[in-house]
Amino acid sequence: MITKSGGEYPYLMEAFGPIPAFLFSWTSLLVTKPSSFAIICLSFAEYASAPFYPGCDPPPVVIKCLAAAAIVVITIVNSLSVKLGSYLQNLLTAAKMIIVTIIIVSGIVLLAQGKTENFKDSFKDSKISVSSIGLAFYNGLWAYDGWNQLNYITEELKNPYRNLPLSIIIGIPLVTICYVLINIAYFTVMTSTELLQSQAVAVTFGDRILYPASWIVPLFVAFSTIGSANGTCFTAGRLVYVAGREGHMLKVLSYISVKRLTPAPAIMFYGAIAIIYIIPGDINTLINYFSFAVWIFYGLTVFALIVMRFTRKEVNRPIRIPIVIPVIVTLVSILLVLIPIISAPELAYLYCVLFILSGLIFYVLFVHFKFSWPQKISKPITMHLQMLLEVVPAEETTE
Repeated sequence: MITKSGGEYPYLMEAFGPIPAFLFSWTSLLVTKPSSFAIICLSFAEYASAPFYPGCDPPPVVIKCLAAAAIVVITIVNSLSVKLGSYLQNLLTAAKMIIVTIIIVSGIVLLAQGKTENFKDSFKDSKISVSSIGLAFYNGLWAYDGWNQLNYITEELKNPYRNLPLSIIIGIPLVTICYVLINIAYFTVMTSTELLQSQAVAVTFGDRILYPASWIVPLFVAFSTIGSANGTCFTAGRLVYVAGREGHMLKVLSYISVKRLTPAPAIMFYGAIAIIYIIPGDINTLINYFSFAVWIFYGLTVFALIVMRFTRKEVNRPIRIPIVIPVIVTLVSILLVLIPIISAPELAYLYCVLFILSGLIFYVLFVHFKFSWPQKISKPITMHLQMLLEVVPAEETTE
């Protein structure tokens, strides 16, 4: 129904108007997307550095420097060329499937050999409650986040009405099956305690099963994580670009490279924000912070589908789903937002809400009243970027 790039942004704009859309772009640009990028690059750094520190955890400074270097490289690649970014993504996805296949096949062989002792009394001493299940879903659902990434580049897709749903229908079940089988493989050689204590689970698995070829695992897992980071950068940069095009961000962020046709300023700005999130370096804290904020907007976006079913009846819907599905997802989103606040209240959640609402101040000043001094201040930067990167406003590329 909506063929604009930007993920949730155009849906919120169409259903609720510019304020929720602005708050989404504000939160995504400064919290959810760069923190996700940082989390993935920190994971890459842990796996890439683990083989060089056998028997102990890599120093935090090494992990942070590697993660920052990964962000810089990925940002440069995606700023230079759409084709280069897509080729890199295809290559790294192939590497990901190789290591996934190796781990799954190893797990199947071990199960066939009777390695099932770690599955006995699997849920012993587990806490079964609404709050504990909700918090578990937080971490689990983050692993599956990315199912909506193609919505960020809808305008660049060929035949989006066919290819977008097809990729989701194929991709989500495939990823789910792979994740489940990989975790089963891990439990064939590790107890739940060992798995939780491992700094790099796949590396531990490789050391116990694939020795002396265990070096394959951290190498290919590093390829896998860097591929996820590349995909995140490729899509999230388009959100910054779309928000800039709509006047919700600095105008320079909507500029496009004349020769390369990439939103280079938006991607570079996104990468710079992600590097800031490397500094704290606590993956678990970043995941919780990210998940809480992102599910607020996931819920609003799905609720937008329900709203537009009644307010946009005349719009052609090439893809139509039963309304009960968005109703269920909206209710689940509400639970995922409320459960951590009720079960384990922390000031971080309050800070997150206050940060989201603080976007209203910037909206009123710079979008509603259109204070021009930020654009004036950024004008010298814009001029330098135009000369250095050969970028122009998006509308000029279509002329």
